[in-house]
Amino acid sequence: MEFQKEANRIFAQAADGTLIAEITFPACGDGVVDINRTFVDDSLRGQGVAAQLAQAAAEQVRARGLKAIASCSYAKKWFAKHPEQADLLSGQAC
Repeated sequence: MEFQKEANRIFAQAADGTLIAEITFPACGDGVVDINRTFVDDSLRGQGVAAQLAQAAAEQVRARGLKAIASCSYAKKWFAKHPEQADLLSGQAC
């Protein structure tokens, strides 16, 4: 699956333009984004798409020199399973 990337959003659409996967991480402070939503269409569940989105978001946050907080429940679980990415997490709240 190929993701489309925007400044604070990574997503995928079906051929008809329907949103089928998305992770959003809007700015919430100076140099900090909030990973606040992960969505995967039911048709894609169980295929690792959410993990791919989280990894892509982490890579984008890192490349931009930002820190993140994870208010999305999936993002919290993903960071817990990937301690090598813990340096991306900000200690500040948004």
